[in-house]
Amino acid sequence: MRAVVASKISADSPAAAVDVVDLPEPVPAAGQVRVRVRAASLNHHDLWSLRGVGLDESRLPFVLGSDVAGVTDDGREVLVHALVADPDRGGGDELLDPARGMLADALCGGLAEFVTVPARNLVDKPASLSFEEAACLPTAWLTAYRMLHLRADVRPGHTVLVQGAGGGLSTAAVTLAVAAGLRVWVTGRSGPKREKARALGADAVFETGQRLPDRVDAVIDTVGAATWEHSLRSVRPGGTVVVAGATAGALVKTDLFRLFLQQITIRGSAMGRVGELRDLVALCDARGVRPHIDSVHRLEAARAAFERLESGDAFGKVVITP
Repeated sequence: MRAVVASKISADSPAAAVDVVDLPEPVPAAGQVRVRVRAASLNHHDLWSLRGVGLDESRLPFVLGSDVAGVTDDGREVLVHALVADPDRGGGDELLDPARGMLADALCGGLAEFVTVPARNLVDKPASLSFEEAACLPTAWLTAYRMLHLRADVRPGHTVLVQGAGGGLSTAAVTLAVAAGLRVWVTGRSGPKREKARALGADAVFETGQRLPDRVDAVIDTVGAATWEHSLRSVRPGGTVVVAGATAGALVKTDLFRLFLQQITIRGSAMGRVGELRDLVALCDARGVRPHIDSVHRLEAARAAFERLESGDAFGKVVITP
């Protein structure tokens, strides 16, 4: 089978380390199911792997990709929960399993013609979602769904600020927040991306770091160091800042006086449970919510897809179709 692999570690030019090679078709182990991949979407996690974060040369060539939609050998149309974990090891919560890992890290990546996955990770794909749309949901969209619906403590009519217009997670957060009846404000460095966020339904857009006309009930921050102080200044007393990433750096300084005097809650969030992915899929099916796809690439053009993601110009998800 054809597969997209990291053939080397390249901290400076991760897309240059991407190759398409021939590998043996995988054979399911006990408790696993084989899926013929119809679409897979990219995440920044894949770029970090190419840069050597969590990946050393002893594992090369390394099959990339954790977000998959496809068809099982018995004809079931599915998407794959991208987190491989055991709830029993996490005290009943798969998100707390100390041995949890993304599909590509824990088993073998999904940027291939076939992938084998644990049976518990399969979620039925509704006919209303294309394979390309379904492949966008397991990581970025699930993370955004959990941030908004389980961590942000917001309800219809509240105002939420989404930091960083354009990425897969931020576009998901905007779309899901609009669908939930929230007032949505978005920040971003790029004027065109801010306007695209407005087209997704954002009520107002602002330059990164710009003072807002009012404080918000919750902030969705996946940027990190570049937006952290602005997030804390922008949330109302008693509000919540939800953090699920640090693309601009993880080390920040925090004004503790602001935190405790204004009763601000900070919550970390990463991925989501397989049951929450089912809930997200049901929402998309029932409400007509759809991921925004930046571009679709054939598997043989995988390097161009990674270059698109690495460029920072993508708005929404980058998808590969074997």
